[in-house]
Amino acid sequence: MANDLLSLGMLAGGFLAAFIVIAIGVYVYMAFAFMTIAKKLGYGKPWLAWIPVANLFLIPILVKKHWAWGFIFLVPIVGAVFYFMWMWNIFEQRKYPGWLCLIALGSFIPVVGWLAAIANLVIIGLVAWKDVNQVKEAKGVKAAKEVKSVKKK
Repeated sequence: MANDLLSLGMLAGGFLAAFIVIAIGVYVYMAFAFMTIAKKLGYGKPWLAWIPVANLFLIPILVKKHWAWGFIFLVPIVGAVFYFMWMWNIFEQRKYPGWLCLIALGSFIPVVGWLAAIANLVIIGLVAWKDVNQVKEAKGVKAAKEVKSVKKK
């Protein structure tokens, strides 16, 4: 009986430790991403992305609203609506389709929600670290190489 409880406790502790490590990793990733987005959008205090509550106030600032609009996140449904509206705006400022922010809504779908959560992390990373001009230039270089190889044949 004691061994069973010990095993169960160790299993629960392992899950808790894994959850904490993943949560810290996601927090660091999102802080880096939002700091980069803030820099690229010309905000002078991108380090706000690292401060736990202040990072919520960074989102309205990036869409040219007063920082106090961040308090809207305290209102459950209204805060979520404003989050998606503002993220749509941020995505468009970075020259990405705004609707990509809606992929995060898939996180609430049972069983497959974790796929949407991972996709959202990838999209936030692309918005932060990949300029759309880089994507277009890469496609242009690839197309130019293909045209040259066709001409040589």
